[in-house]
Amino acid sequence: MRNTRDNELVDRRGAAANAKAALLQAYRAAKIAAEPTQQARQAERQAIAAAREERRAERERVKIEERERMQAEAAAREAAITAAARAEVEAREAADRDRIARVIEDEAARKAERDRRYANRKARQA
Repeated sequence: MRNTRDNELVDRRGAAANAKAALLQAYRAAKIAAEPTQQARQAERQAIAAAREERRAERERVKIEERERMQAEAAAREAAITAAARAEVEAREAADRDRIARVIEDEAARKAERDRRYANRKARQA
């Protein structure tokens, strides 16, 4: 009886080894059979990845262009504000100069009138 049990163990081991070898052989055969479709799927994935990268680069380029446009607009607005402020300051300074010139002219006219009256009064007294 002992002999039969050993045979069963040997038979089971052999069957397991054969099954394992058959599975490995079936896996290799399936891998070889699936290789063209796998290559096609890999090529498709690469094409999709390239298209995705191209779209990302386009989005990034558009984003950079938009940022540059916004910076240019901000610089133009800043320049316009600066020019307007400079023009306002210059206009205010010109108005101040005109007012000062008028005050000096008026003062000179009053002084001349006072001097004329003084001279007339002195002429009448003499």
